[in-house]
Amino acid sequence: MLESELHWRREKVFWVLAAIFWASMVMLNILGTTRFLDFSLHFGSFTIPFEVAVGVLPYPITFLCTDLISELYGKRRANIVVWIGLVLNLWVFLILWLGGALPGGEGAVFFSVRSMALPVIVASMVSYLAAQLVDVHVYHWLKEKTKGKHLWLRNNVSTLTSQAVDSVLVISLSHLIVGLPVSPGRSETEQILIYIASGYVFKLVMALLDTLPMYWLTNKLRTELELLDLTVQ
Repeated sequence: MLESELHWRREKVFWVLAAIFWASMVMLNILGTTRFLDFSLHFGSFTIPFEVAVGVLPYPITFLCTDLISELYGKRRANIVVWIGLVLNLWVFLILWLGGALPGGEGAVFFSVRSMALPVIVASMVSYLAAQLVDVHVYHWLKEKTKGKHLWLRNNVSTLTSQAVDSVLVISLSHLIVGLPVSPGRSETEQILIYIASGYVFKLVMALLDTLPMYWLTNKLRTELELLDLTVQ
């Protein structure tokens, strides 16, 4: 294959992964905590609470994308994708703020979304940046320590570590800024801990489930893009 064609294919895969990452980030920030999904398990009078924000649904795919970019294209490009994601969050925040500040009609639906989205975007930007940078750093630290072996280890440990950071920060900051709904019969602290634990368990399960796709995609893309012995920088 010609070097120019190979370069184009490598860049196309990079931009597809980056686009999926950015689209997922924008979507989860707009959805945020606008609704909580209840997957609690009921065993007679005993209940295991499991409640997650709707915005968490697309979140696991972001870590699969950054791990693939880290593996195939290196730490520098993975960090660039993370920083561009932060800029996109700021852009969404600006448009939502302007949309409410400029004169116009009532727009009840817009202002309802805006009132929830703006505070969540602030909380999300802080937790997002911290979590994604932790993910990239831990991933490459483990890759260096294991001399490039044990892909499953760096994929899972980096994701689970960074998602713990994200789960604690995004729920805590969202509650401090805007206040999250508290179910009857629960204390505020208990409810927040349930949201944090539920979000983290969801992300943990999804991270474990993406191990096989991570292996398959890594091996397939390394072969297709002729990256068997190198990482694109």
